[in-house]
Amino acid sequence: MNDFIFSNTTKVYFGKDQLQHLNEEIKQFGKKVLFVYGGGSIKKIGLYEKVMSELKKADMIVYDFGGVEPNPHHTTVNKGAALCKKENIDVVLAVGGGSTIDASKAIAATAKYKGDNCWDLIDGTAFATTNLPIVAVLTLAATGSEMDIGGVISNVELNEKQPIFGTTLRPSVSFLDPTNTFSVNTYQTASGSVDIMSHIFDVAYFSKNDQMDMLLRVQEEVLKTVVKFAPEAIAKPDDYEARANLMWASSWALNGFLFEGMTQAATCHSIEHELSAFYNITHGHGLAIVTPRWLTYILDENTAPKIKRMGEKLFNVDSSLSEMEGAKAAIKALEKFFFETLGLKSRLSELGINDEKFALMAKKACGKAGKLEAFTTLTPEDVEKIFRMCL
Repeated sequence: MNDFIFSNTTKVYFGKDQLQHLNEEIKQFGKKVLFVYGGGSIKKIGLYEKVMSELKKADMIVYDFGGVEPNPHHTTVNKGAALCKKENIDVVLAVGGGSTIDASKAIAATAKYKGDNCWDLIDGTAFATTNLPIVAVLTLAATGSEMDIGGVISNVELNEKQPIFGTTLRPSVSFLDPTNTFSVNTYQTASGSVDIMSHIFDVAYFSKNDQMDMLLRVQEEVLKTVVKFAPEAIAKPDDYEARANLMWASSWALNGFLFEGMTQAATCHSIEHELSAFYNITHGHGLAIVTPRWLTYILDENTAPKIKRMGEKLFNVDSSLSEMEGAKAAIKALEKFFFETLGLKSRLSELGINDEKFALMAKKACGKAGKLEAFTTLTPEDVEKIFRMCL
């Protein structure tokens, strides 16, 4: 593993009654706040009113900005940034899931950019050197955006879904109340749980790089947490312990701690982002379909030991099996968890997706480098074959 510096500056308020501290935290950043949220679910569960009450206590001037899409559009980000510039906004408040927080990060960065198009900061035309401060109130355990340095934005004009990164894009303060996730439906709970697992699989666990054994063990414990509590949250949506464990697992899956010293492409995320970009499917569901097929495609004598270990640690696969047979059993166990236990559809064809754009999507997934370099190296031809396995 490489040398590393670890620093996570997000202040987290975790628990049922922590939103009462929002007013004291938000007012330290100024008087004008852009209140960003999605389709309105926060109003249905009463969270919108609670947040507004806290903002009123802080004497904040509130600019309402709802309507952020599940795969946030760059045009929406540009509108939010334009409003920030016009009204001299001091702080961006994101209330919602990963899409809302991701959009808020891009808004916060673009608001300080001399141009008016956030895509400049995403495609490398320009670089974000500063941004407005960000405060987050989380409503869905999935992306880890409440405690990490990045976000993902969709350009519907180009059929592209790309990340924006910056050390200053980590939220200054995040409020994590598991009760705000009680209303999350079965499908989104399942998809979010897969996303949590995929962050660990993609960025650190499945890697040919050496890593600290202590971190590998912690990765497995976080993965086991999702395997245990996702079904419980689905069976009983208001199970506080289950929701709390998923929420905290989401934050720690991607806040930097588990993969310090690691550098590699996030293979399944790169592949799935093309599905989301072209077909606007739910990110976690796409990952559930892609991941076991990717593992099957790359399975060989070099990758089998780690895949088998995953099966033993997460699903109690028989340790006496050979490396290859154990790895195959591990993949089957992962498929059973995604498609039977969590109840997600297992094939792209079930989502109305055919193969007509696979070649283009595979090329885009491999980016400017023309390959994905991680657990194994994948070319566009490899990725296209994986897409076809998912049909």
